[in-house]
Amino acid sequence: MNKKVLGVNGALVLALVGTMLLVGYVSRAEDRALAGEELVEVYVVNESVGAGTPADELTDAVSVEKIPEKLRATTAVTNLAELEGLVTAIDLDAGEPLLDTRFVAPQAFENRPKGVSAPAGTIEVTVALAAERAVGGLVAPGQTVAVLSSFEPFDVDPGVVQVDGEAIALPVEISTQQAVETPNSTHVILHKVLVTSVQIDPRAGSLASDDDDETGPAEAPAGDLLVTLAVTPADAERLVFTAEFGHVWLAAENVDVPEDGTTVQTRGSVYASTDEKDAK
Repeated sequence: MNKKVLGVNGALVLALVGTMLLVGYVSRAEDRALAGEELVEVYVVNESVGAGTPADELTDAVSVEKIPEKLRATTAVTNLAELEGLVTAIDLDAGEPLLDTRFVAPQAFENRPKGVSAPAGTIEVTVALAAERAVGGLVAPGQTVAVLSSFEPFDVDPGVVQVDGEAIALPVEISTQQAVETPNSTHVILHKVLVTSVQIDPRAGSLASDDDDETGPAEAPAGDLLVTLAVTPADAERLVFTAEFGHVWLAAENVDVPEDGTTVQTRGSVYASTDEKDAK
């Protein structure tokens, strides 16, 4: 009986010693990994925080942790004083780093536009646009817009032509070895697109509201707007391609605006009069 007790106690001691050695090894490994790394202090959320919570009420909901400089997000909060006068724009979850992009001015939070549902058969795509490319920053959920696609010149292989989206090599006798570029071009590619959501940079102010003074000009947001559009999957491809490799512009377009009469514009065509275009 005593041997069994001694055996159990011995096993427990060995397990404890093993655990302590493992913890010590892990701690030393972390120290070695951080050796030579510059550590910075960042705030981490300890408990869930609801949207609209004033920043000065977050003291008990966050804690300070040290992480390597290279791992710190560029928008990580390092001083709560930076958030003075702001409120949380969205719910914050425990464990996430505290980022200044999660905060807005109280007025911007109260006046934030509500999203609308996307129609059946559409998908939602978000594009980041400066105010001048998004109806002066006045684009709003529920509005319909036209999408303009604008491209700078693309390099083209002179020995290849595109036929129905397929690259066809030209015979050497008729191909040219000189570099070829497409012209600058602009065209309305989508009509009557529904805007489902608009978000703004938290430091950029707020979108215009019904309570704004209509006697003077509206103040445009200083940063980019994140505009979400409801489009078909095929149109989403065209929209994303333009956003990736060209420029997207939005134009307010009511349901009664005619959709005909548009054409791809190049440097040459913009100088032609309407009559000349109609004659062609």
